[in-house]
Amino acid sequence: MTIKRVALVVLLMTSPAFAQAPPKSASKAAANPCAPIGQTAKGELVYSMKCERLPAPPVPAPPPQAEVKETAPPPEPEPARGGIFGWSYDRR
Repeated sequence: MTIKRVALVVLLMTSPAFAQAPPKSASKAAANPCAPIGQTAKGELVYSMKCERLPAPPVPAPPPQAEVKETAPPPEPEPARGGIFGWSYDRR
């Protein structure tokens, strides 16, 4: 009986280790050693030392052009209101 209990306890303690999947970065590195693995503070990409030929740097996008907006005429000012709580209009 005690050996079965010990075996059960050992099995239950080691089962989470078998359920874990390998890290995603390890599977990506095996698939493509020339994939970027990080980025510097200046924005430059960092590659693995296993990569023999670095990929071409990405072509920068052209700078955005300023949009020309048509200006609408200013809205007409509202008539001055008077009376209690501004409920009546000043009709001059």
